[in-house]
Amino acid sequence: MGRLALYPASLDPIHYGHIDVAVRASLIFDAVVVAIYSRPKKNVLFPLEERVRLAQMSFQGYNNIQVAHYDGLTVSYAQQIGAMAIVRGLRVFGDFEFEFRMGMANKKLAPNVETVAILSDEKYMHISSSTVREIAELGGDVSSMVPPHVQEALARRFAELKMP
Repeated sequence: MGRLALYPASLDPIHYGHIDVAVRASLIFDAVVVAIYSRPKKNVLFPLEERVRLAQMSFQGYNNIQVAHYDGLTVSYAQQIGAMAIVRGLRVFGDFEFEFRMGMANKKLAPNVETVAILSDEKYMHISSSTVREIAELGGDVSSMVPPHVQEALARRFAELKMP
């Protein structure tokens, strides 16, 4: 398979910042697995199956980007699939400190797996999944932050949650 990278995320929901990092990683590595963690510590808006479906739709047409889901330690999953690197996107300074500590811990657990940070494109630095969820929940326009299929899924999900 060549040089394989793992891009782990909760993708709740996937947004243009996530897509940008994965696509740019796919230019560096032969293949990228966008892996959705099945049990994040935070409460999620979308169930795992929906997060996977939305991600798969977002990467249609990218032959070297696959979508998967996993459970357990990210670094263990990276080893399991034969990834040489874990890709992380950095938006703000706080991301660097968190990712630095996580990368060091992963290096102790799996010395053969590198951590590769990709700086967010300036036009996506303000986007986070929590910001997208909050704006969408209040009826705001998130069309500049997420693909149309994600915008539709957000509207549908929030309508479901408002039902008695």
